[in-house]
Amino acid sequence: MNTTLKFCLFLLGSMVFMPCLLQAQNKFIYKDAAQPIDARVKDLISRLTIEEKISLLGYNSKAVSRLGIPAYNWWNEALHGVARAGEATIFPQAIGMAATFNDDLLKQVSTAISTEARAKYNLAIAKDRHLQYMGLTFWTPNINIFRDPRWGRGQETYGEDPYLTATMGTAFVKGLQGDDPNHLKTSATAKHFAVHSGPEATRDYFDAVVDEKDLRETYLYAFHALVNGGVESVMSAYNKVNGTPNSINKMLLTDVLRKEWGFKGHVVTDCGALNDVYSTHKSLPGPIETAAAAIKAGIDLDCSTVLQNDALKAVQKGLLTENEINGALAALLRTEFKLGFYDDAVASPYFNYGADSVHNNAHTTLARKAAQQSMVLLKNNNNVLPLNKSNYSSFMVLGPNAASLDAMIANYHGTSSKVVNFVEGITAAVGPGARVEYDQGSDYKDTTHFGGTWAAGNADATIAVIGLSPVLEGEAGDAFLSETGGDRKNLSLPASEVAFMKELRKSVQNKPIIAVITAGSDIDIDAIAPYADAIILAWYPGEQGGNALADLIFGDVSPSGHLPLTFYKALSNVPDYKDYSMKGRTYRYYTGPVQYPFGFGLSYTTFAYSQKNELKSRYKSTDTISVSIQVKNTGKMNGDEVVQAYIEYPQIARMPVKELKSFNRVSVATGVEQSVTIKIPVKELQKWDMISHAWKVYPGNYKLILGSSSQDEKLSLPFTVNK
Repeated sequence: MNTTLKFCLFLLGSMVFMPCLLQAQNKFIYKDAAQPIDARVKDLISRLTIEEKISLLGYNSKAVSRLGIPAYNWWNEALHGVARAGEATIFPQAIGMAATFNDDLLKQVSTAISTEARAKYNLAIAKDRHLQYMGLTFWTPNINIFRDPRWGRGQETYGEDPYLTATMGTAFVKGLQGDDPNHLKTSATAKHFAVHSGPEATRDYFDAVVDEKDLRETYLYAFHALVNGGVESVMSAYNKVNGTPNSINKMLLTDVLRKEWGFKGHVVTDCGALNDVYSTHKSLPGPIETAAAAIKAGIDLDCSTVLQNDALKAVQKGLLTENEINGALAALLRTEFKLGFYDDAVASPYFNYGADSVHNNAHTTLARKAAQQSMVLLKNNNNVLPLNKSNYSSFMVLGPNAASLDAMIANYHGTSSKVVNFVEGITAAVGPGARVEYDQGSDYKDTTHFGGTWAAGNADATIAVIGLSPVLEGEAGDAFLSETGGDRKNLSLPASEVAFMKELRKSVQNKPIIAVITAGSDIDIDAIAPYADAIILAWYPGEQGGNALADLIFGDVSPSGHLPLTFYKALSNVPDYKDYSMKGRTYRYYTGPVQYPFGFGLSYTTFAYSQKNELKSRYKSTDTISVSIQVKNTGKMNGDEVVQAYIEYPQIARMPVKELKSFNRVSVATGVEQSVTIKIPVKELQKWDMISHAWKVYPGNYKLILGSSSQDEKLSLPFTVNK
């Protein structure tokens, strides 16, 4: 064959095969990492059948092998550590993290969590395991407002204040999602949207009736902040709001979340929430109508099987269009592309995370620091704490939660071989040269039979660990010993524990008793206060709780936790649990007696405030309030102070009594002063106007109050906001 003929045949072959080659290249636009995400999403959707599209709308999404799409389970948890997925570092429960008033620390914690999550995902995928709880899409944080202390799931939140919740929640999301502008480390989810905080037993059919003002100022505030902070996902709640189930609530999911706030991520239902729409709320006839209504309202992903089973039927009946299916799927695919699901794994900035990134020494040390800062010193008679180890040779550690695993790890937890309970922490701290005894002391029910009280009388100091556990308060079904479906009927400790403390005091008499209380909520401290010389609220402190408690008791660290919720005197002072009006609730609207106010927490040292610069007397709505102060440690021990800045509003109907608008944790050595600057945009003082249905900064006389709790006024600085 001569050269000319060969060349002609080559040209002919090129003409035949070139279109095929071009088509093959174009076929994989969605796999081309150089392409914009929206182009990749559009390309992938165009290659899917409607049946395949719908199969991807459930949390347990199906594989589409012809396009290289693996099966994926969207359901993962990471409330205070990677949960339900084996070995992971267990940090303090969320309410304890809120008590740190340290958003920088919380971001470090969630960064460690996301590192462990990526590592566990890498290890699973390397073995071709596509398991629930081993993915990268996490349904956390819980940013509902802890409006009533009866709610069992309040422990999962950052407390009762919208500003604190927004600040801590935003920090948590940033750590989970990472700082890479082009890649999500993991995906975070703000839940439960919206107006969701019990009763737990009736959450599947309860209607939260709330007016526009409370809705905007209290219940939606933190969600808006997290959307502004770039949270990738939002989860709809089980309950109704003003008659409409959240998962088909177009006003919330589309009009507010997407159109008004500009949310660009995906919306997932709480698990089984779409079934509730027709089965318990009875708002629609059945699953087909529900599937259509959910997608039209703004749901993208279903944590059940309603969309996967019934969305196609809804299309066939003319209730839904394929274009609407495409819109929901596009939101999910954008998240998957950001996570790198369709890219070469080696190209991920998180590809090298492996077993050494899980539960390592750095993360354990961080868990200990978080637990130290979370614990709140509520009482310290005659400065009995800290204990000087050289003055005490024998210790009794006892109580139902002294060696309890549940009381350390709370709910939504991982597993750890390094959990240090309170007995172990105290024992390690005093060393082998001191005598430590342990006894369970009491259980949660028996009010007459106790152990260890005689032995406590023979010890130099007694540490009694009492309180609640996640089987007494928590989510419906999980808190199986709760008499009210996970919630609490009252603020009381178990009667057995109160009786135990009385008996213990009789035996110990004049030697110190330190009461350590585990709980995720407001409890009646007054009932045991007469029998303890010092009281520490430890929350559910995570795997390093025992070491952290010892650090505080023996003075290696000064207590610095502050209450993220009000401790009421009695529930009789609080409105009905089912009432979602904020009137008379939380420190923002409550004026009755308290055990301890919001923001309260004692220290082993003392702090004094002085003003560095004058506060301006007048501000416009576009200004920022700014003041610098000096915080001096006037005591005998190094410590952290949490400077809390509250606003008092003009005397206008339905204004809060006062409201947290800034805080700053500062470490101050004894005898030293540290400078702290507080900045509050005047726009942060806006309130919802019920006449114009819009935000408004009200002109009038205000006060900026600085102190260490909502009832402490170390500095009170008046100012005026002009029209």
